[in-house]
Amino acid sequence: MPMNTSDPYTTLGVARNASEKDIKSAYRKLAKELHPDRNKDNPQASERFSKVTNAYDLLSDKDKRAQFDRGEIDADGNPANPFAGMGGGGGFRPNGGQRGYRAEDFQGFGTEDVDLGDIFEGLFGGRGPRGGPGAGPFGGAQQRRAPQKGADIAYKLRVPFVDAAALKDQRITLADGKTIDLKLPKGVEDGTQMRLKGKGEQGPGGAGDGLVTIAIDRHTLFRREGDDVRNDLPITLDEAVRGGKVRVPTVDGPVMMTIKPGTNGGSVLRLKGKGFTRKNGTRGDQLVTLEIQLPEQLDELAERLDGWKDESDPRSKLGV
Repeated sequence: MPMNTSDPYTTLGVARNASEKDIKSAYRKLAKELHPDRNKDNPQASERFSKVTNAYDLLSDKDKRAQFDRGEIDADGNPANPFAGMGGGGGFRPNGGQRGYRAEDFQGFGTEDVDLGDIFEGLFGGRGPRGGPGAGPFGGAQQRRAPQKGADIAYKLRVPFVDAAALKDQRITLADGKTIDLKLPKGVEDGTQMRLKGKGEQGPGGAGDGLVTIAIDRHTLFRREGDDVRNDLPITLDEAVRGGKVRVPTVDGPVMMTIKPGTNGGSVLRLKGKGFTRKNGTRGDQLVTLEIQLPEQLDELAERLDGWKDESDPRSKLGV
């Protein structure tokens, strides 16, 4: 997947000194306007929605925002390394990015860290001044390093909230252009890293690995709380008073839920096993907070209540 190189402040349309409240407000406005459910025939809106969500993920995290402002990371949260190699497919870069010698090849500058045999071997074509092939300049067998593996390649994979909760397989394009289906691990979280053996760069000692960092997208209806999923559900006054069955969205699709007669607004109902998958294979729950929504036209309701007054005191326990 292509990396996002745009400025997150520009993406959300806010100033660089914008407050957390301003950033959150701008995100909500754009997310509501660009949500894929409202723009099914507009792929550009879906692409902008992804960029807006990515920008908010970065700016809503104080540490990441500070790192971005200092130029330490880019708009995708990756280290801003000007020497990192870039390639096609999936958004990747070799660790360290530079080719040739690695940092570990230069152990230090003191004489205790320098292998003079390596130096003379390079100068005299592998033959020491007084030794045979493979001998050091002062005699003795020349120590050789084991062939090193190629560099690892870092990938960032954005996963929809619902897919992460239900552990749906994700497709990712590797550096070599091949596309594979990636099985998400149990207990997956935002920032989880997965290692793909042998999917890095080729080297004398074999290929390095692919390192995939999972980034879970936000959702307009659901929010995560540990292994549970929370959402708010509006109900009518009639449903609160009389009770009934209502449809509730979940990460696995809509289900029917029973509301008992006389249910108060703010009540929380639990749907078992509709949360995120834990490492042991069990799933968290979905916690549904009920919100009583009055009708837009209150004239008829007021007429029916004419002459009736609720004599109870719902604030008596508050001491006011």
